[in-house]
Amino acid sequence: MLHRTSFTDQLTFFQKLRGLDYILISCILLVGIISSFSMYSTDGGEFLYHSKSHILRFVVFFTMMIVFSFFTVRFWHSIGYLFYIFVLGLLVWASFYGITASGSQRWISLYFINIQPSELMKIAIIVCLAKLYHRMQINDVNKIQNLLIPLTIILIPILFVISQPDLGTSILIGLSGLLVLWLAGLNIKYFIYSSLALIISTPFAIAFLKPYQKLRILTFFDPDKDPLGAGYQIIQSKIAVGSGGLTGKGFLKGTQSYLDFLPEKHTDFIFTLFSEEHGFIGSVFLLFLYAIIIYRTLRIGTITRSYFAKLFCYGFGSAIFIYISVNMMMVLGLLPIVGSPLPIMSYGGSSMLATMIGFSIVISSKMYHRQTIA
Repeated sequence: MLHRTSFTDQLTFFQKLRGLDYILISCILLVGIISSFSMYSTDGGEFLYHSKSHILRFVVFFTMMIVFSFFTVRFWHSIGYLFYIFVLGLLVWASFYGITASGSQRWISLYFINIQPSELMKIAIIVCLAKLYHRMQINDVNKIQNLLIPLTIILIPILFVISQPDLGTSILIGLSGLLVLWLAGLNIKYFIYSSLALIISTPFAIAFLKPYQKLRILTFFDPDKDPLGAGYQIIQSKIAVGSGGLTGKGFLKGTQSYLDFLPEKHTDFIFTLFSEEHGFIGSVFLLFLYAIIIYRTLRIGTITRSYFAKLFCYGFGSAIFIYISVNMMMVLGLLPIVGSPLPIMSYGGSSMLATMIGFSIVISSKMYHRQTIA
């Protein structure tokens, strides 16, 4: 039996409306509006392909997030494994029959949008593992036999994503899964042993990297070695961020946007353009909005009665923090370029779709916070 009867099943529509987290929704909306203006700036102050597409996707996926948030926590729990299997199927299809672009085979064409299943896997793996650990006793979490299934759930998509190849996304998927294992109560000794094994095997693993991946690592340590080649992107990124100063150059006045010093600024490097135009104050404001979003997500995890919802909210909130940190450290030259989009801000339909699905589950956890799952 999947659940027991609760009065929350009989919530009226207006009770559900009152159960929405309006602070979280408002912050997501505000980041979306900021991202729309930033995307408009990347198109040189015109409504061209990237700005039109980004705004349309945000409106559609934001509306979808609100609608999906009315689905009960029990619904999200019930489809946990199916969601993972479905996304894994898309991932396998993309690996063998997907669209190839820039040397990577990561996308599936749905005619109206190209889906990157690896982005959806970031959410699917958290949902799947939250369901897996929902019924598992804390004393059973650290048993060796109970580690095989979650590790398999994590490793299978990682192997497919690496083969595409997309090392950065595979690392983020792995981190998303490990976060849930940590939150479920896995003993710290496993993480220590794994970290030591990773450090020892790193020199051997580098030998299997693609040439461009090795170049990214070398560029991270010395971007000035090839300032017009591999190091160009990160050098221009740091120049743009630094030139923004305290208050920025002003909206539509960033040299990176109008003089095209920074390639692909609408994707993973959108924060660079935003920081140049709005400076330190604008960057801090954006970080403040992200901080509120993460806090509200974790806060919902503390009030919900469902252990599944707790694991998901804690796992998703922590994952969002990692995605933001990795992206900003990447554009500031503190990490190698790994292809990590900034949630909501960066251009990309798959990333935004996955993020909005994640937030819809979080808001659902708030709306049905008294609902339990047996």
